[in-house]
Amino acid sequence: MIAFLTRRSLIAATLALSTIVALSFAAKADDKIIVFAAASLKGPLDDAAAAFKAAKGGDVAISYAGSSALAKQIEAGAPADLFISADLDWMDHVEKAAQVKEGTRSNWLGNTLVLVGPADSASTLKIAEGFDLASTVGDGKLAMADVKAVPAGKYGKASLEKLGVWTAVAPKVAQAENVRTALALVASGEAPLGIVYQTDATAEPKVKVIDTFPEDSHKPIIYPIAQLTGSKAPLAADFLQFLKSPDATALFEKAGFKILK
Repeated sequence: MIAFLTRRSLIAATLALSTIVALSFAAKADDKIIVFAAASLKGPLDDAAAAFKAAKGGDVAISYAGSSALAKQIEAGAPADLFISADLDWMDHVEKAAQVKEGTRSNWLGNTLVLVGPADSASTLKIAEGFDLASTVGDGKLAMADVKAVPAGKYGKASLEKLGVWTAVAPKVAQAENVRTALALVASGEAPLGIVYQTDATAEPKVKVIDTFPEDSHKPIIYPIAQLTGSKAPLAADFLQFLKSPDATALFEKAGFKILK
């Protein structure tokens, strides 16, 4: 049976929901641009928001969480201007709920899936069909984002299934509410291995990349972006366009993202 970080996840989910609600009400009060963004975007997206404020004077408030949690909040009516998902499925979910402003959706960024360990890990494990992941994890846990809902977890499970090792390692999986929480478990030494994005590993000096998952072992990792139909902030469309400008895309390329459009 897959292990869940029940108490940790419940507390984190509650805090994330509180943040979303607080940011949403702030948007109503002062016309801040509210962005709901996949947790893996933290860092370069913060930098882009700061650059936009310096250039245009627009304030941007960003709520980071798993794409699944954010999509459900948008569907439930949480006020937001932009949504950036870490996969197509959750953007499709929001669009089917008639929450995506027509003509604003595009596939914006790409990423790579990697196996990581603590920075001092001596592991030389190579990812291939039938590789001995379960034995390498040993009595520890494999940190992953929620494999049923969060994009990084879904990509990871799909890859492990295709490589034929999911059944053996599933009982050792510790699921987290988003990919950054999974990353933190490895960085803190609570898990000897984890599956995250390349960009997450780049952002965390306390982990090292052990190997990269074959791109053909899972769906392409695509981050779609769109303005939402409930958007009220006057500069929301400007910020969306700014994110696609050379100045902004340079920030994401530096963080390891692939620019799709």
